[in-house]
Amino acid sequence: MNKMAKKLIFCYKFNTFAVSFSRTCQKMSQFLSTLSDLFWGWPMIILLLGTHLFLTIRLRFPQRYLFRAIRLSLRPDKGSTGDVSQFATLATALAATIGTGNIIGVATAVALGGPGAVLWCWITGVFGIATKYAEGLLAIKYRVKTPSGKMLGGPMYALERGLGQRWLGILFAVFTAIAAFGIGNTVQANAIATLAYESYQVPPVLTGAVVALLVGAVVVGGVKSIARVCSMFVPFMALLYVAGCIFILAVNAQYVWPALCTIVQSAFSPEAAGGGLAGSAVMLAARYGIARGLFSNESGLGSAPIVAAAAQTRNPVRQALVSGTATFWDTVVICALTGLVIVSSIIAYPDISIENGATLTKAAFSKIPYIGLPLLTFGLLTFAFSTLLGWCYYGERCVEYLSGTRAMRCYRILYVAAVFLGSIVSLQVVWNLADIMNALMALPNLLSLLLLSGVLVAETRKYLWNDNLDASAESETNTTMQ
Repeated sequence: MNKMAKKLIFCYKFNTFAVSFSRTCQKMSQFLSTLSDLFWGWPMIILLLGTHLFLTIRLRFPQRYLFRAIRLSLRPDKGSTGDVSQFATLATALAATIGTGNIIGVATAVALGGPGAVLWCWITGVFGIATKYAEGLLAIKYRVKTPSGKMLGGPMYALERGLGQRWLGILFAVFTAIAAFGIGNTVQANAIATLAYESYQVPPVLTGAVVALLVGAVVVGGVKSIARVCSMFVPFMALLYVAGCIFILAVNAQYVWPALCTIVQSAFSPEAAGGGLAGSAVMLAARYGIARGLFSNESGLGSAPIVAAAAQTRNPVRQALVSGTATFWDTVVICALTGLVIVSSIIAYPDISIENGATLTKAAFSKIPYIGLPLLTFGLLTFAFSTLLGWCYYGERCVEYLSGTRAMRCYRILYVAAVFLGSIVSLQVVWNLADIMNALMALPNLLSLLLLSGVLVAETRKYLWNDNLDASAESETNTTMQ
């Protein structure tokens, strides 16, 4: 057989393999998409929202202590045990939860579910405060101290020490470590690279390299380095974004009240909403609004209590109150402002396309002269970068739970490498896989919250309802790992 024939046979076989591989990837993507829709359908939404409502009632509406919780988050708890301040843990948790979903995600909910989705998203945030409170309480209650003095905690420790179900703790840790590479890493890196290319024609390879180096420089120092950067970075980015949204609402002042009315009417009316906006059924608005709120603030997901366990706090309830404020800032404030900006801009400029979240977001913000697009760019870039930092910490702690400190360096290297890869590859499969992993994270975490609700009530009564918030907890939370 001559060389030409061999080359033709090779090319034919390679082409056949490529076509087969492409079809396999397409089928896998479709399968994962179907599985993701199944996991994040009505059963999961009902389970999460039901847990929010159950804990709100069981804990006698901990939302009413919101202003006290905000004051606690701003004051160091001197003389208490922990690795970093309560404010630092709050900033790190917000770094992970305040991501592109707070902007693009809200717009997607509006595009798919109508303006009423904004109200359902907000309502979810209000009730989600109770779940985030409960997660923070269990994180401190069941945290452990390593021989080096470092505090570790989260749902895996609550499942193991509170329920005696280590196997569930292992499952949670595995799902979280994998999920960190999805929604917390490659998805965010891709958003940064895409935005940099579309706005400033910066090659994704260059963006990926720069972002990877920045993330690596921060995460190499562990929780204290991540918390220190987040403590400085997150308040600045959040305040600037909120101020920008308020400015846009001032520009759209005459449309703000009509936007509020449209949001409320669309949330409860199956009829078309006024103001040129196509209304949607109540169920559709509720589905997308609730799903976006749940996915945005991560209440019930089990991620935030991992960093809450590192807080310097004298008892579990103090940190629980601080943890609850994360959902308030993320959803009740930032998501609500974003939704109001988008709906008021749609009413002010009826020509805005609402076919998908990304298009709607860019069109709504671009209508505001001077500040609109720069604010959108700043928000997406900083929110995505902060999420990269927060989720790296979550993944590290889960790897440490599974294998000790031996694999930590390897995990950080893989995490930074994934930042670069996420900037240059297509992510549809990654999106679906990340959604599935997040759902699998939530299930054991919600189980621990529901089955340990008696512990939540007892601790809340002891420190909060009996007005004993300044008391120090027993040394049981300082158990040393063997």
